[in-house]
Amino acid sequence: MDDFEPGLSSASVVVIFSRLRPTLVELIDKIKSSQVKIDRRFLKKRYPISKQSEFSRMVVERIGFDFSRGRMDMSVHPFCSSVHSTDVRLTTRFDEKDFVNQALLSLIHEAGHGMYEQGLLKEYFGTPLVEAVSLGIHESQSRMWENQVGRSLQFWHYFYPKLEKTFPSQLNGVSLDQFYEAINFVEPGLIRVDADEVTYNLHVILRFEMEKDLIEGNLEVAEAPYVWNKKIQEYLGVKVPNDAMGILQDVHWSAGLFGYFHTYALGNIYDAQLFSSACRDINDLPNQFAIGEFAPLREWLRSNIHVHGRRYLPEELILRATGDKP
Repeated sequence: MDDFEPGLSSASVVVIFSRLRPTLVELIDKIKSSQVKIDRRFLKKRYPISKQSEFSRMVVERIGFDFSRGRMDMSVHPFCSSVHSTDVRLTTRFDEKDFVNQALLSLIHEAGHGMYEQGLLKEYFGTPLVEAVSLGIHESQSRMWENQVGRSLQFWHYFYPKLEKTFPSQLNGVSLDQFYEAINFVEPGLIRVDADEVTYNLHVILRFEMEKDLIEGNLEVAEAPYVWNKKIQEYLGVKVPNDAMGILQDVHWSAGLFGYFHTYALGNIYDAQLFSSACRDINDLPNQFAIGEFAPLREWLRSNIHVHGRRYLPEELILRATGDKP
């Protein structure tokens, strides 16, 4: 675990997840039994990829990714890679029938990673001061821009009129509120990387629990597919049709990356705490998004998180930024 989240013990993750899991399962059950119907059909219309790319680039540049020190390309899976704070590369994937989730929000997510890398102090290149402190902290930056910002109503107050101009026929008759509801839709599914905010952490929790049991000798490898399928059914209420849609969907274990998965959920927890503190420190922060002002949040993150590199362990970094431990 120290390779990915320095200073964190598995016992402390067990405490966090034992509180998080039952709350999420209960919340998902309530959502599944809700009578509210949300129309998402307009999101599945044809959105030309050239216009998707143009709009996505405009958005990530507006929120603060510096294209003079980075670039954007297409790949099978979205990612961010960096060789220097002046050379940060983003990718996303495009689907004509799923613009917002597949391309746009994924790219906003990767831009969050990218702005962290661009915020590291280049004058200390080659030292730990120009390295991100942990995967959990890194994920907090991407998830904050994707979810706290990119799925917010204020964000779309600014960008939705521009989206309507770019895709007038696809969004004809669709109000801002309808669009906002549609992109915040919750539905349990099989694939971690496609999961919504509510269900995502349960995908991570089951992986952490299985890792722990495998390493402690309480679970045999041959039993792992069965246990995976059982946990998905228990936590999310969905059946796994095959191992490709189940235990084989991630590359982490086959690549030997044990002790990694929990950092995704920690990123969500860190990001909520950091965003709450940013809202406390920056007057009327969410409403600034409605007028296209994203620099205050970016600079708050830069001064409280980015510039410190690996100077502090994650727990102390969060404590210094927010006044509380994670």
